[in-house]
Amino acid sequence: MNVKTKKLQSIINAQNAQQWAKKLFHIFLEILYPPVCVSCGAEVEQTGLLCSACFAQTWSVTQPFCRSCAMPQKSAAFLGESGLCFSCETHPPIWGQARAAFTYTSVIRRLILQFKYSDREEHAAFLGTHMAQAGADLLKENTLLVPVPVHRWRLLQRKYNQAAWLARHIAQISGADYMPDALLRRHKTARLARFSRRERQHEMRRAIVARASRQALLAGRHVILVDDVLTTGATATACTEALYEVGVSHVDVLVAAVVLIDPENNAPENNAGKNDTEKTMQYRERQ
Repeated sequence: MNVKTKKLQSIINAQNAQQWAKKLFHIFLEILYPPVCVSCGAEVEQTGLLCSACFAQTWSVTQPFCRSCAMPQKSAAFLGESGLCFSCETHPPIWGQARAAFTYTSVIRRLILQFKYSDREEHAAFLGTHMAQAGADLLKENTLLVPVPVHRWRLLQRKYNQAAWLARHIAQISGADYMPDALLRRHKTARLARFSRRERQHEMRRAIVARASRQALLAGRHVILVDDVLTTGATATACTEALYEVGVSHVDVLVAAVVLIDPENNAPENNAGKNDTEKTMQYRERQ
């Protein structure tokens, strides 16, 4: 065995030793701190999972769903030939396609709010992993992940931009490019939770622009806009407009959760007091 071979073998042995040390360290941690459900804190078999009770209250967005707004449908018969729901065929969004990992049930809502306001950064891994799976058909070669921006004052309050953390985790999984500071929120906007669709659109008008130092790098790219929740699409529309203005070729949207829209009045669902199964089933039945 020559000198080069010996050095290579010693490097391999050192790497193997490091890997085993990491495994033993994680085993030791799990003995001291058993893995718990990311939502309720109940014990689970593996870190980063939901317990069976919480999992039963989540609804993954699976086929059939609208390709444009990610809204789940009762059956494929409610989609047109292009795979769009009636609302999107009538009033198509400015972006191309949208994907969502989950519907916005109470368990997912709790995860997102804890992640957003309570420094639970570990939720990025759970949500980001499911988002990467949901958006796998969009995450092609040369796609660029761009998170929805937050205003600088809100960033100081929260300490981080939750959409940027999600985008970074998706980039690590998929290998897609990632530009966390592509967009800039020019002025602080009100919290949109209680706003109507029209009020959201008015509040977000011209609130977001592409950062000047990133415009040349954005031109001609296929961008996947990343956010935690898609409700009426007002924020996604503002971001997409800003991206198209600097020459982005195509924009798709990828979110952790989509809020069910009441098809009778085209507004977010309001079923307080009902469990998540009832909400989702009633939504599907009304279509």
